[in-house]
Amino acid sequence: MSKAARTREYIIQKTAHIFNCKGYAGTSIHDLTEATGLTKGSIYGNFDNKDEVALAAFDYNFQQVVFYMKSRIDLRESVIGKLLVYPETYRNFTELGVLQSGCPVMNTSVESDDTHPLLRQKAADAYAFWKESLERHLKNGIESGEIRPDVDVNEFIAVLISLIQGGIIHAKTTGKTTSLNLAMDYLEKIIHDLKN
Repeated sequence: MSKAARTREYIIQKTAHIFNCKGYAGTSIHDLTEATGLTKGSIYGNFDNKDEVALAAFDYNFQQVVFYMKSRIDLRESVIGKLLVYPETYRNFTELGVLQSGCPVMNTSVESDDTHPLLRQKAADAYAFWKESLERHLKNGIESGEIRPDVDVNEFIAVLISLIQGGIIHAKTTGKTTSLNLAMDYLEKIIHDLKN
């Protein structure tokens, strides 16, 4: 890896959490220089502008979440067990470094829906990736006979994502996890109800 590539990677790693926590609009160049210890010129010598840093930070944050979830899902043998990783993880999102400031996909979606088309597209692509992953698990479960064949895959995925994202928003807004825990209890119940 070249020195320039290492510097870019360093900037991304040091600023990714800030973008997830403060959002694109709330993150200043001062935040970036303070986090990295680099000058504005050094940052913009490696990135064309703040947009480019934010897009790379989103990719980094999303890949961290994907890696975290995949490492837990891969430990489970059954499809039901794999799906249960979602409520188990998001129930405790405030204790996980990768999700401590919330889901980067949700945070980016909320902030960029009307203001930043490139970030909005990144979030939309991340949701599509998440949906495809869930579809794959569910179809494997149906084919193996573990999951009922009459399950509406699209409906289940929409409910799972909505319960997780809604629960996180509620917990972050109120500072309380009561509703999040109730949502994750319900999600666990509907996952168990998938069994054939």
